[in-house]
Amino acid sequence: MTTAPLETYTLREGYGTPLVLLHGFPLDHRMWADVAAALPGEPTVVAVDLPGLGASPLTGKPPSIEASADATAAALTAAGITRAVVAGLSMGGYVALALAERHASLVAGLGLVDTKSTADTDDARANRLRIADEAERSQTVDAVLGMPGAMLGETSKTARKPLTARVEEWIRGQRPDGVAWSQRAMASRPDRTHVLEGFAGPVAVVVGEEDVITPVGEAEHMAAAAASAQLVQVPGVGHLSAVEDPAAVADALADVLARAAV
Repeated sequence: MTTAPLETYTLREGYGTPLVLLHGFPLDHRMWADVAAALPGEPTVVAVDLPGLGASPLTGKPPSIEASADATAAALTAAGITRAVVAGLSMGGYVALALAERHASLVAGLGLVDTKSTADTDDARANRLRIADEAERSQTVDAVLGMPGAMLGETSKTARKPLTARVEEWIRGQRPDGVAWSQRAMASRPDRTHVLEGFAGPVAVVVGEEDVITPVGEAEHMAAAAASAQLVQVPGVGHLSAVEDPAAVADALADVLARAAV
């Protein structure tokens, strides 16, 4: 049995090393639209719907970030991309690190946005598995509909109020089986700090100063591990910095693109 490939989207057509964008959970490629539009110059920008989310099918393999990375690599190869700067937010960052580990020749640089290189705590892992079970039992995404309250920063919840409804709409568009698969994949992931320690390319570590899910300390841990990392703290935003302040995230990713081109 062959599984259909993941969906890829060319958000901008341009020149040079392409930028590949991997979304967070429980969202899809749409969260990157404003970042892609804000990037300076004329880069090629491609976004991917990760397994079971957006328009992408599940991989047909047991849930794991490794399976997600392998499926992403296959989709990029099919799209003619053999080397790129890969940027991921939250779950997308976990996949980006797995790509750097498993498909090193593909990754010219890394953008790690509101994510972490460490594994889940036991409590966090148990909560993910509980949510996965609930999504399967109810055949709804109700168990994750409250996530915008935790993902958006306090400033956004008062100064950017329309974002709450926007993010909730994206979540409502996901499938229960994709939500469950993704949660189980994240729950089983290992610590990948060693991948950063061995990565020779440029790295941008971006974190919202109001991020309570993967806070500033996690970003500092990654920036300290990588030989060529720049840490960017974005004021007034939370875990969805790419949605809350896309221009700031675009600037950070443009910098790592430029460094990868040298």
